[in-house]
Amino acid sequence: MGSPGALAGWGLLDYKTEKYVMTRNWRVGALQRLLQLGVVVYVVGWALIVKKGYQEQDLDPQISIITKLKGVSVTQIKELGNRLWDVADFVKPAQHPSIPLANCWAHEDCPEGEMGTHSHGIKTGQCVVFNETHRTCEIRGWCPVESSTVPVKPLLVQAKNFTLFIKNTVTFSKFNFSKSNALETWDNTYFKRCRYDPLSTPFCPVFRIGDLVAAAGGDFEALALLGGSVGIRVLWDCDLDAGGSDCRPHYSFQLQERSYNFRTATHWWETSGVEARSLLKLYGIRFNILVTGRAGKFGIIPTTITLGTGAAWLGVITFFCDLLLLYVDGESYFYWTTKYEEAKAPKVTSNPEQREPASAPPHLAAQVP
Repeated sequence: MGSPGALAGWGLLDYKTEKYVMTRNWRVGALQRLLQLGVVVYVVGWALIVKKGYQEQDLDPQISIITKLKGVSVTQIKELGNRLWDVADFVKPAQHPSIPLANCWAHEDCPEGEMGTHSHGIKTGQCVVFNETHRTCEIRGWCPVESSTVPVKPLLVQAKNFTLFIKNTVTFSKFNFSKSNALETWDNTYFKRCRYDPLSTPFCPVFRIGDLVAAAGGDFEALALLGGSVGIRVLWDCDLDAGGSDCRPHYSFQLQERSYNFRTATHWWETSGVEARSLLKLYGIRFNILVTGRAGKFGIIPTTITLGTGAAWLGVITFFCDLLLLYVDGESYFYWTTKYEEAKAPKVTSNPEQREPASAPPHLAAQVP
């Protein structure tokens, strides 16, 4: 077994205490002050003021969106003639089929009843002549098949004056706070005459279609010809320390696609008893709305964490400067021996002759004759 003397020889039982040494090394001193200034600027300027590190955050708001399109236009379509389009005609669900050619050589290549994902119909089991060089599987489907003709002039030019109403409500359940992007007003005609402007009317949720496309960087006539997709991002950045007065939506627009179309059909029965339909391939503008948000409010815990992080960085700076002074500087040996000093208490012997007589108290010494 070991003994206390052996442990002391290895320094395991030594106690170390701090010793502050004032060194006249301007290089290390200037570096320390510069790093400390950087930490203070980072903690106060960036972490506390810019990033609001003193606030509790709610980054998962509950969101609801209501959209309404308003407008009327007239188009000249060969199959339909002079037709009036309103909201019920403009707003359609999207579909994206494609049409490959089903080549075949014999009837065995066309299994009866087979239905392809991108086919026009169901195979009848017959391989028929398509033209002089190709044969194709006969199908049971609607005739004639969809035309692949591309429009040469836009039919939705008047739609640039249409309006899109976007009502968005965001709720931060952590702080029990809710806000809408629509202005709270008693004027029933306000939303009929207002148009969104980021400076004059930021709380008007009515957007002109032409302005939306222009803000996204697109050309409306080009999108009206072949369609397109426009992204609308609504960002809520709310500082609830101000009572919610600084909580307003920020809009940004992005052109996502320069081509977009979908198909829709109407069915009826002809006088001969045959079911018929009108298939329309419509080119339009699709709006994708993305809503994100964050809310912050003062909290003692995030404030303590931010300040504690700054204090920890100050300690790291002191440790770093000590390493430079004790291991890198040209006079590191001198600083080492000055900073680290071994202190031992004087040994006391049991010989009374080696002990110095203790001085008597002054009031006792005066009483000796």
